[in-house]
Amino acid sequence: MKLTLRYFASIREALGPVETMDIAPGATVGSVRDALIARGGKYATVLARGRALRCALDQVLCDESAAIGEGSEVAFFPPVTGG
Repeated sequence: MKLTLRYFASIREALGPVETMDIAPGATVGSVRDALIARGGKYATVLARGRALRCALDQVLCDESAAIGEGSEVAFFPPVTGG
């Protein structure tokens, strides 16, 4: 399945604004975060489990247990962002 990833604030500065990713059926927001962390480098640093961050699925705030469907959009951002 295809997934669109969007990053905001300091995460966007490190990883860029958007990318796509192939995921397995049954994936959750948390499993996507883990797959990104497994890439290592800047992904491991910016999305590390010890760092607080918020996530949204299809533009609705969610927790990491949210199930992802085909064509979904997942966004990651710090808990406080400026505008």
